[in-house]
Amino acid sequence: MPATVSRGRGRRTINEINMVPFIDVMLVLLIIFMVTAPLIAPSMIDLPSVGKAPKQPDQVMQVIIGKDETLDLKINDRTVRLTLQGVTAAVTEAQAGTTPGSSAVVISADRNVKYDSVVKVMDSLQKAGVQRVGLSVQLAK
Repeated sequence: MPATVSRGRGRRTINEINMVPFIDVMLVLLIIFMVTAPLIAPSMIDLPSVGKAPKQPDQVMQVIIGKDETLDLKINDRTVRLTLQGVTAAVTEAQAGTTPGSSAVVISADRNVKYDSVVKVMDSLQKAGVQRVGLSVQLAK
């Protein structure tokens, strides 16, 4: 049996999206944000400041971390290749005759060295009692 097609006014589906509720919601959100934005106080962040040290260090030791993560200790223009434990021992030995805080250790690392290696050196120096540790950087050209 053939299907009959009814002619006349039938229900048709609408293929359009009704944008009016969306626009209403967006306008309400816009008004809420416009009212509350001036009421929110900006938070103040205390950033560290860089200044001059109260006293220049008497002795500067430099720990150099190479590309292959080898450690060199440079004291008074003399460079010695050591292990991590050897570096901490040599630094504490060099600081033994001086007043606390009068000597500084500068860490210089190759740019391709893992950050983990630098942190290990800093941690071992801190555990050894070194008070002044700095990082050497190269300024961009």
